[in-house]
Amino acid sequence: MCGICGELRLDGTTPVLADVDRMMQKLERRGPDHGGSYADGPLAFGHRRLAIIDLSERSSQPMVDAELGLAIVFNGTIYNYPELREELKGMGYHFFSGGDTEVILKSYAAWGEECVERLHGMFAFAVWEMQAQRLFLARDRLGIKPLYYSRDAQRLLIGSNIQSILAAGGVDTTIDPVALHHQFTLHGVIPAPRTILNGVRKLEPGHTLTIERDGTSALRQYWTLYAMRPVMPLGEEEWVAAVHQALKKAVKRRLDIADVPVGVLLSGGLDSSLLVGLLAEQGVKEILTFSIGFEDQPEESGSEFEYSDQVVAMYQTRHHKYQIPNAQVLARLPEAVAQMAEPMVGQDAVAFYLLSEQVAKEVKVVQSGQGADEVFAGYFWYPQMVAAAGSDLERFADHYFDRPHLEFLQTVTEPYRGADHTSELIAARLAEPGAEEYLDKVLRLDTTTLIVDDPVKRVDNMTMAWGLEARVPFLDHELVELAMSMPPSMKLGPNGDDAKYVLKRIARGLIPDSVIDRPKGYFPMPALKYVRGEFLAFMRGILNSEACIKRGLYNRTYVERLLARPDEAAHFTRLRGSKLWHLALLELWLQTHVDTLTKQP
Repeated sequence: MCGICGELRLDGTTPVLADVDRMMQKLERRGPDHGGSYADGPLAFGHRRLAIIDLSERSSQPMVDAELGLAIVFNGTIYNYPELREELKGMGYHFFSGGDTEVILKSYAAWGEECVERLHGMFAFAVWEMQAQRLFLARDRLGIKPLYYSRDAQRLLIGSNIQSILAAGGVDTTIDPVALHHQFTLHGVIPAPRTILNGVRKLEPGHTLTIERDGTSALRQYWTLYAMRPVMPLGEEEWVAAVHQALKKAVKRRLDIADVPVGVLLSGGLDSSLLVGLLAEQGVKEILTFSIGFEDQPEESGSEFEYSDQVVAMYQTRHHKYQIPNAQVLARLPEAVAQMAEPMVGQDAVAFYLLSEQVAKEVKVVQSGQGADEVFAGYFWYPQMVAAAGSDLERFADHYFDRPHLEFLQTVTEPYRGADHTSELIAARLAEPGAEEYLDKVLRLDTTTLIVDDPVKRVDNMTMAWGLEARVPFLDHELVELAMSMPPSMKLGPNGDDAKYVLKRIARGLIPDSVIDRPKGYFPMPALKYVRGEFLAFMRGILNSEACIKRGLYNRTYVERLLARPDEAAHFTRLRGSKLWHLALLELWLQTHVDTLTKQP
């Protein structure tokens, strides 16, 4: 797990290495163990390493194979690299290291751009062909690893976060109005390839991008997710057995492929608790678990220790439990925002940031339960959508969008008002072929598009801020493909109201019944949801700041309405988020990452 960056000149000049050095500095926390760079003609790579597989210098990056004429920078983990290595050896390739990076390099030499179809894992990488002067970029099927880029007539920049892209200088930082509409409608999700900034884009999951020396490029989608029933129908017990086996395989892969200890982020919910149960079921001893809690609010508990403690007691894990006071949350919140590659409104971002700080003192790798809710229909709005009347878009928007288009028009000022971009995008995604029933369409959209730029990105950013790799077995692509082929009754139960039905069937006997049967919980951070006291004063300071007013992004009447009554029912989104926090977070992110560029000497 690492941070990558690079520059490809398209104007006949060579990269400015000082620019690449500045980019690498913005990636240092992602890879605290080693830094390196490489240059060849119009191309320069930078890399920061978090050593997890083959801890020796032989696997340091950028990795260059002079014999093959290839160089690579890579972020991620390839879980089937031992098998690929043996296959490549049989083809005559020789290896000088013991890690997965070199396996990608040899795979590209053997199979070209189709090598990605053989990789099982999470990855974002760039390969440079020295002789052809060609750059190849790739991102994993479900976008677990990020890959941003910025392109103009002179150059192409790539990086693992927006901060590294901006550090190179000369990037257009004006706000993309279409992305802004997504930001305030999909609770902080801006689907690829857009970002909030006009000058920065991101490679879409399941895609590769090839850039030739003359600047011509080719984008290729190498993976498509279908949500169709199998030709041979399966019974309920067969589905349970198949998912159970796939889950065990996914969890074990993410434990075995590491040369360092692997822990589990244990929230107390079904998903993370099941990970512990599956590891124990396969004979793993001395399981390392980590939990975090915050102060309660009258409306909501700040921790799920009541449930996580039961799992710890059941399996006698080596547990680490952290309680964080609200005063520390507020004091540390700007740090978390500084680590956000994009503005993320999820209230648990700071929770993951503070948890990761502690966990990174004990381990370098953890497994986490992200993806289970989207793949197996765990959220409360899925049954509501299925039961609703109207078009596919109406059923989705009425239970998911943060605000209708008319309210968005009231939120921003005239220069940012336009068409209902989000409805256009979501309607098109729901209408794509390859999904049988309405729930199939929604879960495929969520899994391939929305989750990428919400919980998955959030966890990657907050863990990597402390040099901690998070592995997400529920997003193993083979497991996802299997789950998408299941009928809705295996996800919502026979009556359509029993979320994650198949996971509960698997979990019965593996973890306490009280954890399985509890109401759905969320990683709690109540102070960013029920905004009062110091948190309200903090947000008021951001939204009334000179920078915010000068930016002219928000309609001041709308801002004052939220500040006056943040707890009013109309000022919460359909997914129970604070609209005030949404505005404050974006403004704080812009002040942190964009405004500071103009203040630098």
